[in-house]
Amino acid sequence: MTKHSIRDFAVSGKRVFIRVDFNVPIKHGVITDDTRITSSLPTIQHVLDHGGTAVLASHLGRPKGKPAPEFSLKPVAARLGELLKRPVTFADDCIGPAAIRAVAEAQAPGGSRLVLLENLRFHAEEEQNDPAFAEELSTLGDVYINDAFGAAHRTHASVSGMVRHFQEAGAGLLMEKELTCLGLALGDPDRPFVAVIGGAKVSDKIDVIDSMLSRVDRLLIGGAMAYTFFKALGMPVGTSLVEDDKLDEARTIIAHAQARGVVLQLPVDHVVADKMDANTPTEVVKVGDAAIGERMGLDIGPETARLYAGLLADAKTVVWNGPMGVFEMAPFAKGTTAVAQAMANVQGTTIIGGGDSVAAINAAHLAARMTHISTGGGASLEFLSGAVLPGLAALPDKK
Repeated sequence: MTKHSIRDFAVSGKRVFIRVDFNVPIKHGVITDDTRITSSLPTIQHVLDHGGTAVLASHLGRPKGKPAPEFSLKPVAARLGELLKRPVTFADDCIGPAAIRAVAEAQAPGGSRLVLLENLRFHAEEEQNDPAFAEELSTLGDVYINDAFGAAHRTHASVSGMVRHFQEAGAGLLMEKELTCLGLALGDPDRPFVAVIGGAKVSDKIDVIDSMLSRVDRLLIGGAMAYTFFKALGMPVGTSLVEDDKLDEARTIIAHAQARGVVLQLPVDHVVADKMDANTPTEVVKVGDAAIGERMGLDIGPETARLYAGLLADAKTVVWNGPMGVFEMAPFAKGTTAVAQAMANVQGTTIIGGGDSVAAINAAHLAARMTHISTGGGASLEFLSGAVLPGLAALPDKK
């Protein structure tokens, strides 16, 4: 950690502006997964325990720069109150009189000392990183803390723009944990070091794969992105998803792996079907077998699952980002579940790099057996690719 931690600041009697990531799934006003809320509770509790007032700011969804009831953070305020077992003062706006009044009420004697501001993205200026908007947000706090790793790759007003207005600014406990755990994969990991990369598109993961190739001992590829590699190698792919404009990049990745002595393992069998439908008939076919015909590959096959489990068995550090198939549909979830189980059995550090991988781990009820589950999807990818995250770069370095 080259950045200040919230532990470095005396917060008693101060307003601590905490950028959190409460971008949680909500259906019919009910939060269906509160992981991102619970992940920031230690930072919030730290402020409360040390006599400060926590002023929380987050975005939710994509309201396109104007108020929209379905993207209100009110359900989050209710859930946060339940989790902390204390009242939460909700501000109907994130700037202006409503926000100022809410913070003043919370900080007053007998106040809640806990404020949640309304959705930042109800103002277009948030995503535009508007200087005036950033400055107005900054008036609500005395100390700035970024605990929103999931938004750290955004150049937005609350993430990077407002930081310069604070003399004291640093990382929250969740941000600190994310940087420490993901930093292991970029620093000096215990070996063998294995990366499992899946998902739909090679284009989404090229930078991560390139970064991992200089660090890992083995790279296991799954998901629809494998078909771009197969086509690049001249194998039949049927109607599977292929990025034809990325075939050269796939060949380059294969060549780089060979040159660096990295085991780059592609699936050896797959589950194919006529269409992406939970009720369609499926068949397991060897990769490279023309029997795929005009069908598409939708999951790794059982032989691949066993192969990948074997390549993970002796690993000391594993990073996983991206499912092995269309895991949302039961017929195509077995490969992803098998990899999740294999990771749960690893006697070492296991890091889930955000996004769909987290959903897969939760669906398999294996979250408790992982070392670290990242709250950042895109942020995790960018961090693992070696990119500088704007939200992190904006925080001053320790002297």
